[in-house]
Amino acid sequence: MSASGSLVCIGIFDGVHRGHQALIGTARKLADESGLGLTICTFDPHPYSVVRPDQVPKLISDITQRKQLLIHNGVDHVEVIAFTPEFASLSPIQFSQEYLKDRLNAAAVVVGRNFTYGRAVSGDVGTLTSDGNQLGFSVKIFDLVQSDGTISSTRIRELLLSGNVSAAADLLGRNFSLSGEVVQGDQRGRELGYPTANLQWDESLIVPADGVYAGYVNLSGDRLPAAISVGTNPQFEGNSQRVEAYVLDRTDLDLYGVHIGVEFVDLIRPQAVFGSLDDYLTQIALDVAAIAQRLNSNPK
Repeated sequence: MSASGSLVCIGIFDGVHRGHQALIGTARKLADESGLGLTICTFDPHPYSVVRPDQVPKLISDITQRKQLLIHNGVDHVEVIAFTPEFASLSPIQFSQEYLKDRLNAAAVVVGRNFTYGRAVSGDVGTLTSDGNQLGFSVKIFDLVQSDGTISSTRIRELLLSGNVSAAADLLGRNFSLSGEVVQGDQRGRELGYPTANLQWDESLIVPADGVYAGYVNLSGDRLPAAISVGTNPQFEGNSQRVEAYVLDRTDLDLYGVHIGVEFVDLIRPQAVFGSLDDYLTQIALDVAAIAQRLNSNPK
């Protein structure tokens, strides 16, 4: 952070979508013009986990990915505040004094128009402006998403839950991805000639609708074309949701215990049950061919 202070943007920034990226670009320009460092102040877990536990949304990105994306988009420092009941009980002026002024050396603070904070959400942009006058930082208010809601974390979640990962990618500015460790599954794919990596992901994260997707496996810097299956594997009467990825034309990969990313490009078809194993295998071959053609014709 700059010795002369920081410009602090406060928010969840889940997904760091194109709306967030536009805000960060504006904040970066303001910070540079003022000779300030640019800091994002965000929270983990999601504040609703404490204040509205029955309304906690599934997240588009975990805190590690969120920090990486924020830094990639030009932020100097990401301050992650542990959102605990104790933190939620702070008064507005306590938050402004202890976190914005003392910890982050805020010279300017940027928030959305609907920003609330402090015990019993008793603070708002008016309160924050008053805090700034008292403590010596200015407050700038921005609309963090377009007024029609076309770029918002909520809209992106809706698209993912409908399987429209391509439209979600347009709003994110990149393909949606899940990451985690590869764990042992039923090994049925290996028996059928299509060995899959069975992903163990953070259950706080959103998962696209059940279906078969074209995408990629990101492994140690390599981006490998893949067929991705999301669902309970109804052909074999599974009962737990899985995310499995078959790297096209590769049967030699041993990924157990390896951390990978699974990147979703396009929905090929919904999950279905076929009349026989032969019919199922025929469909898998058709899926793999369609996915290869989709990725070759329009790589994203």
